[in-house]
Amino acid sequence: MKPLCGAALLLLIFCAAACAQDNSCICEKNKRVTNCRLLNGVCWCDSVGSGVSVNCDTLTSKCLLMKAEMTRQKSGRREKPKDAFEDTDGLYDPECENTGVFKAKQCNGTTCWCVNTAGVRRTDKHDADLKCNQLVRTTWIIIEMKHAERDTPLNTESLKKFFQETITNRYMLNGRYISSVLYEKPFITIDLKQNSSDKSAEDVDIADVAYYFEKDVKGDSVFHNNILNISIDNEMLRLEKTVVYYVDEIAPEFSMKSLTPGLIAVIVVVIVAIVAAIVVLVLTRRRKGKYVKAEVKEMNEMHRGLNA
Repeated sequence: MKPLCGAALLLLIFCAAACAQDNSCICEKNKRVTNCRLLNGVCWCDSVGSGVSVNCDTLTSKCLLMKAEMTRQKSGRREKPKDAFEDTDGLYDPECENTGVFKAKQCNGTTCWCVNTAGVRRTDKHDADLKCNQLVRTTWIIIEMKHAERDTPLNTESLKKFFQETITNRYMLNGRYISSVLYEKPFITIDLKQNSSDKSAEDVDIADVAYYFEKDVKGDSVFHNNILNISIDNEMLRLEKTVVYYVDEIAPEFSMKSLTPGLIAVIVVVIVAIVAAIVVLVLTRRRKGKYVKAEVKEMNEMHRGLNA
């Protein structure tokens, strides 16, 4: 009976391993995950850093992706592309709700600020007593790209078709949220607009789409072994710069002290130039007035001399 029991045990172990293998899966839309498993034909994984389970059939929220990215960066295992640069204000370790959305108030130690649904700071930085009453929705995202120098412009219609199809197919955004794709050599501008009243529970958020897209074009794709190749009319397009702008349904609350030194310098130069122009104008008018008065005085003296 012992040999039979041993064979049965081996068979049980083999079946368990086979079942575990059958239940494993790869999260094609997010490589920053662990503990992947199949549940009712859908791949579910735990997001790195937060442990929140994510559905791999759709995009993972930007908040969870940023959390995972910061966790990998802290561990020293994050692979950085050769042209990577650090956005010190844009990349932080966020606090996320269980649903994956950003908490309205974000802090780094004792410094806190309010963010929008894209996780972008929309107030000055304050102490921990800061109150963020609501998570303000980002309704409009502008993605501006600049391609490398080229002799001839790209075909506008081909370019529009590529980006519209890429955004709808790769990032699963409903085409009605793509407001426009504009091309003015060398700039490509994509407008994504999505109001809270328009967005259904099944729709991906434009903030998540913009984050995935930005990571793709900067060579740090979130997708698992799925690199984005930008090809217009069978010609690879090289992008030199990509900037993302955010427009909220409520205007941000920045004070003058939050302006960058460069912008402050420009404002100061403009003010000085205006003041200088006013001073020159006043002095010129004064001198002209004195000249006119002197001329009138001389004419009166000449008249008196003739009358005498």
